[in-house]
Amino acid sequence: MIELLQPYFDDFTPEQQQQFDLLKGVYTEWNEKINVISRKDIDHFYEHHVLHSLAIAAIAEWKPGTKVIDIGTGGGFPGIPLSIFFPEVQFHLTDSIGKKLKVVDAVVDALQLKNVTTQHTRSEAIRDRKFDYAISRAVAPLKDLWSWAKPLIRKGQNGLLANGLICLKGGDLAQEIFESGVRPRMMPISELFKESYFQEKYIVHVAKV
Repeated sequence: MIELLQPYFDDFTPEQQQQFDLLKGVYTEWNEKINVISRKDIDHFYEHHVLHSLAIAAIAEWKPGTKVIDIGTGGGFPGIPLSIFFPEVQFHLTDSIGKKLKVVDAVVDALQLKNVTTQHTRSEAIRDRKFDYAISRAVAPLKDLWSWAKPLIRKGQNGLLANGLICLKGGDLAQEIFESGVRPRMMPISELFKESYFQEKYIVHVAKV
């Protein structure tokens, strides 16, 4: 089902194609042991998880050497697909639930991803590292995400967007944005990808200024 990705991203290397092809099989195998993806979503794996994650790639264009933290990565989204897409960017995937990271570690090992590290922790407990971007998908309200991400991000611009938080969210976000106290930039994913699944789904960017 990598064909689902190619209308939008047509310059994968042979190694990236192989990694994306292997992805569903590895997740399906591990999902039988540790459930990190719903049964329904496994059937739409490349659309609901991989392409959704790559929406960030469509607008980010990170420079080599950029450092990215995935807050509450769960089963590895959006971090794992993005780490395949950006092999010269360093990704640090964190989650407070250890068994989920066991799956992530197995995927990293199976795909031989050299640019991914993982850590069993809450992001707010990290004190000794700085990143250019924080990413997240449907983990917490924007107010909480920004309070966790802001201390971890250094100012600057390592891609098309200023350093900051880039998260994937859906639905009516007006109240959530109001409560956050920030003024994010919102990009409808439906303007990037034609699949109906992406209606009312957004990329939300909060710059570190």
